[in-house]
Amino acid sequence: MNYIIASEGWPFVAIALVFFIIALVIGNNPLTVIALALVIFVTAFFRNPERAVSEAEGAIVSPADGKIVYAGPLADGRYKVSIFMSVFNVHINRIPCDGTVKEINYNKGKFLVASKDKASLENEQNAVTILDSKGREIKFVQIAGLVARRIVCYLKPGDKVGRGERYGLIRFGSRLDVYLPKEFIPAVKEGENVSGGTSTLGKLM
Repeated sequence: MNYIIASEGWPFVAIALVFFIIALVIGNNPLTVIALALVIFVTAFFRNPERAVSEAEGAIVSPADGKIVYAGPLADGRYKVSIFMSVFNVHINRIPCDGTVKEINYNKGKFLVASKDKASLENEQNAVTILDSKGREIKFVQIAGLVARRIVCYLKPGDKVGRGERYGLIRFGSRLDVYLPKEFIPAVKEGENVSGGTSTLGKLM
């Protein structure tokens, strides 16, 4: 069952609520306002909305909400799309297309600002590679940012996954890179805002 708040967020919501109740009981008005703002922020951050996922053949949907900070070809022929998630975006991550999980690789790293290109190389990250029905590799990488300190991934190798399914999240500001094979036809460009599971990055022919 999917809840309006991601399960990982409930401990943070509970802590914020306790802080708010304490401030309310002691009658400290400025502290109460700050505590209420914290409750609202934490609840909004861990929101877990339903999404209408594209059913178009070959569609690759965005795995995250946020702003595209890079979209272009790589030297090896693949195409890369990078999405920066601010603390105000939904941080639930979604599967870009149907397939089978080939491998998952986690690397502990730094916590640079996630909107910077070198974050793709140096920051803490978790890479998931899936194979589509034609055996092509689609790789999507959760990258921790300056504030983010926890990457969550529910998948394991061998899992069958579907386009738009929730598969994890990153806490408090982050980035997600998608690596696509040469058959990919892009439909987005840098500077655009996208929604996880709803926006289409392009198609695989």
